[in-house]
Amino acid sequence: MRIELVHEAPTHETAWVVAAYETPVSDHTWHLTATGATPAPVLQDLLVDLADGDEWNMAGAAPVDETTVAAATMPLADAGWKHTADERWIRWTSPARDAGVQFDSFVAQYPNQSLATWTVWAGPSLNRATWILTASAHTPSSLLAGLYENLAHGDGTRRHSSGTRHKPLHLPTAPPAVTLPVPGTRPGPHR
Repeated sequence: MRIELVHEAPTHETAWVVAAYETPVSDHTWHLTATGATPAPVLQDLLVDLADGDEWNMAGAAPVDETTVAAATMPLADAGWKHTADERWIRWTSPARDAGVQFDSFVAQYPNQSLATWTVWAGPSLNRATWILTASAHTPSSLLAGLYENLAHGDGTRRHSSGTRHKPLHLPTAPPAVTLPVPGTRPGPHR
């Protein structure tokens, strides 16, 4: 597992890259990215979940299918997020319409490519997001479910949860972000 933070990244660009590898020299099995404006509570919960879970390093995470999508998004459904689907996209939008999750079913059909299958956002809309987090097809559904559980309860989007689970990491907050490039290659050495 490698977690990379690019300290000087603009807020609208990728600042965090999490990637799991089968071996130290192999291509990553799954990856997750976050823009520089991703709120500290979201990053904190994600980093704690990564530190707590042994399954994140497992090689060849389960391929994404209807079962894994349902398992990952159960917290959104339970919190009353609106669910819509068309030929390519499955979307969940918060009741306040200030956060959402988007699943690209077309990209999910090509899990060996390094493309964002999941997009998580907060802000006025996906096109004008304050921050964005993306994940590849093989990102463990249990890790995504934890992220979505926190998102559904407002961590880092509208309000902070009433009971913070962990001691704050004191991560800097940044101004709003706008876009996130799709990661295309294995991350380089820590900068």
